[in-house]
Amino acid sequence: MKTELTSERASRPAGGGTFFGHPRGLSTLFFTEMWERFSYYGIRPLLVLFMAAALMDGGFGLDRDQASAIVGIYAASVYLASLPGGWVADRLLGLRRAILWGAVLISVGHISIGISAFAGGALPFFIGLILIVLGTGLLKPNISAIVGDLYPEGGARRDAGFSIFYMGINIGAFFGQLVTGFLGEIVGWHWGFGAAGVGMLLGLILYATTAGRTLGDIGMEPTRHPDPVIQARQERTVKLVLGVGLAVLALVVALAGTGVITLDAKAIGQKMTYVIVGSALAYFGYLFLFGGLDGGEKKRVLVIAVLFFFAAVFWSAFEQAPTSLNLFAADFTDRTVGGFEIPATWFQSANSFFIIVMAPLFASLWVALSKRGGDLSSPAKFATGLALAGVGFALMIPASKAVVAGGVGTLVSPWWLVGSYFFQTAGELCLSPVGLSSMTKLSPRKYVGQMMGIWFTASALGNLIGGLVGGHVDPEKLEQMPQLFTMTTASLFIAAAVLGLMVVPIRRMMGERAAEARAAAAD
Repeated sequence: MKTELTSERASRPAGGGTFFGHPRGLSTLFFTEMWERFSYYGIRPLLVLFMAAALMDGGFGLDRDQASAIVGIYAASVYLASLPGGWVADRLLGLRRAILWGAVLISVGHISIGISAFAGGALPFFIGLILIVLGTGLLKPNISAIVGDLYPEGGARRDAGFSIFYMGINIGAFFGQLVTGFLGEIVGWHWGFGAAGVGMLLGLILYATTAGRTLGDIGMEPTRHPDPVIQARQERTVKLVLGVGLAVLALVVALAGTGVITLDAKAIGQKMTYVIVGSALAYFGYLFLFGGLDGGEKKRVLVIAVLFFFAAVFWSAFEQAPTSLNLFAADFTDRTVGGFEIPATWFQSANSFFIIVMAPLFASLWVALSKRGGDLSSPAKFATGLALAGVGFALMIPASKAVVAGGVGTLVSPWWLVGSYFFQTAGELCLSPVGLSSMTKLSPRKYVGQMMGIWFTASALGNLIGGLVGGHVDPEKLEQMPQLFTMTTASLFIAAAVLGLMVVPIRRMMGERAAEARAAAAD
């Protein structure tokens, strides 16, 4: 007989009041995530420009390939940390405490980056990035999981709730990149980094003071095994793995900081690609063989695995924003308007601006289609998102060819980038909030935190690939740019076509899940 795990995570939402017609707890999650994304996206576009800047300009003077690879490793690690972060929350801390500790670590990380401006040397800077990675791993998957817990009924309303939540992410990203981009590029790099840290502190304070009132007891307890002996063993395992992992990380930082070992970011990034793919395959294999899943749960996990693969393809293109597209804006885009030179990082706010404008429209669209019985399935939305992103990168092919034809010093219209971000954003709205919602709907209950971690692992892989190819935008290697954008466009269109052919069988498996949910509700 299979032993069931018990969970108190979604036992009672807080009552009283709504947030845009949704549960009041969504407001706490909305604003906490908004400030966290303000800090994350605030420093991300500055990183490659700062590290590649000459020492005399206050940067580290790194080669573009190395600087871009570091950004990719950092961003990949942020999302990759979501898997152990979900596991720690599921088995030890509970979602709410994991979010709180995550916010604390992120805040301390920003303080460390700020100290690096005065302490000298790169060690405090990179320690700060590591702390942000650890904190985001605790915060990111678990705050999304709680959003899902606000909607036990599931359905289109949950999709709409995630779309509103996603809009909060992009409000933070939009203003974060504007504020930190201006301060970092115009005033001084560490002014930009410091502003991002202030944003995270505001998010920490807001969450700590409002979560108790608006979320009730959702996410307060981890998943517990009914046998206290097994429960104690599981907790010891989590603590042991966590302690060993942190000790190894501290040792590597100490050895690198003292010069005992030298780290090659590009080589590390390439190896990480294989590790991430292998780890994801191993994890899915473990769930199928030893996860204690029934037949229906295995089918749903298979759907998650398929969506994971195509999400990784999407993010490998989309996450070129802080690397290749950011460098294209800095080197090959005419940014002068009325005598004012627009900071290169501001162009990445175009994506967030389009999200803010279009997210409510897409949320309304999904609800309207559902009411008319014509709602697109999750894989159909994914395929549409891939195709739209392909259109966005197709625009960069003639723009990059114009630069190659004109030679070094050629600047093209900023509308190429704006148009590219528009189509990428439309694709993102078809894929990302729908993907978040799908994870909460399809995940076996006892693995929901880990499934959110798997979802963000796809983002990790995309960020890593985006960082590894980002250095191909270089004034000294112009011919690489059209090749990069052509290959990216082709991969998106091919993935969209393949997933389009799989829509019907995947929809059937997901339909079985919907039927089970209706039957459970009737009982």
